[in-house]
Amino acid sequence: MRAWIERQRGLIDFTVANLGRRKGRNLGLFLAYTLVVFLLASVVLYGDGLRRESRLLLADAPELVVQRLSAGRHDLMPAQWLDQLRNLRGVRAVAGRLWGYHFDPTVAANLTVQVPAHDPPAPGRAVFGRALARARGLATGDVLSLRDHTGQPYAFTVDGLLDARSELVSADMMLVNEADFRAFFGIEPGRYTDLTLAVVNPEEVRKVAEKVLARLPSARVISRAEMRRTYEAVFNWRQGLLLTFLSTLMAAFALLAWDKASGLSAEERREIGILKAVGWDTGDVLRMKLWEGVLVSLAAFLA
Repeated sequence: MRAWIERQRGLIDFTVANLGRRKGRNLGLFLAYTLVVFLLASVVLYGDGLRRESRLLLADAPELVVQRLSAGRHDLMPAQWLDQLRNLRGVRAVAGRLWGYHFDPTVAANLTVQVPAHDPPAPGRAVFGRALARARGLATGDVLSLRDHTGQPYAFTVDGLLDARSELVSADMMLVNEADFRAFFGIEPGRYTDLTLAVVNPEEVRKVAEKVLARLPSARVISRAEMRRTYEAVFNWRQGLLLTFLSTLMAAFALLAWDKASGLSAEERREIGILKAVGWDTGDVLRMKLWEGVLVSLAAFLA
């Protein structure tokens, strides 16, 4: 065993020295290999990271979300729907939510305006996502004026910034008081954006959804599992699209590897002839070529 290990060490030493004699060619192969691994690994790891974050995010999502549909589009729902669903068997709690989008021409993007379920800001004050605060140059105590539904300026005082660890989902977030939300968007009391349902038995989520649809035919019910599948489908589609574009690069690299493996240059044939003349057999030459490929591939993968 020791003799075999020493033999492999000798082959590795010779292979490293041999690679150094053709620096230009091997450096080009190393860079091409590194680029391919880097691009593929970046897409795969980034997609996996987004899926993991979505699973962590949706772990605390409502078990059921009920929305009202009008002419096939999302519409505000009356507070009476809460009373109709509150006494539904299998439902533990029902709550109305207020959220919406506001286009800010200054940053040329939509802001997600929401009333938090717990500890809302005081009237006239708002909590902002850090990306939004950076884009608008806001700090605690500053005043931000936005155009409400009538086109009149509506002032919000910055009450604080959301935690930087939540920036993946709260970058464009703006948390406000319920009274400010209704005044800003012109939504009268007793109407909500959607409803959330907490189910007593998690195994009966689908059954409860069927009961909701039977009682409210114009509603759309979205479960937590459906939200998770939607996120997974979106991330898989985008990752697959990028991998499709990268497949041409993979094909080019495969052609390069095949060309290198299928033929020998004049210098390599001369080198192999010298090695066989000094006592190397065919197995030694093949093992040297194997170590050459392993070392280049491993170095590129680690890089």
